[in-house]
Amino acid sequence: MLGIDGKHWISTKRLKTKNAFKLPLIGPALAIIKRYHYHPKKSPEKLFPSISNQKLNSYLKELADACKIKKNITFHMARHTFATTITLSNGVPIETVSKILGHTKLATTQIYARVLDRKISEDMDGLDTILDKKMSETNIAKERFGNFDH
Repeated sequence: MLGIDGKHWISTKRLKTKNAFKLPLIGPALAIIKRYHYHPKKSPEKLFPSISNQKLNSYLKELADACKIKKNITFHMARHTFATTITLSNGVPIETVSKILGHTKLATTQIYARVLDRKISEDMDGLDTILDKKMSETNIAKERFGNFDH
């Protein structure tokens, strides 16, 4: 359907809660949907052929193997990655992410933000280590060769 902005949107109900939701589609999602438009196993009222969660996870495992990813990739992990790496890390407000994921309580989505905080902390620790090493190398060079700042 076309939304208020003239762009394509999905409008449906969540399977788990039966709550209605609408979501604008961005480029990569539209490209994938178009690819499946004429798929022989897709019913007209669906965007994709229906598959079980088990089969979806099997496909994700194949993709992970092809990409040489050693982790066991699941739909749940993909959903979590979308929430943290794709949306929250790129500045999408947590309230919007909560709505996209279908959470009824913002506190549920805040768990994802805590994971993001942990990642930020780990990344900054790594940066601190790199900077400490560079400072040590600079200080050793100054001791050996004198200060060339002037």
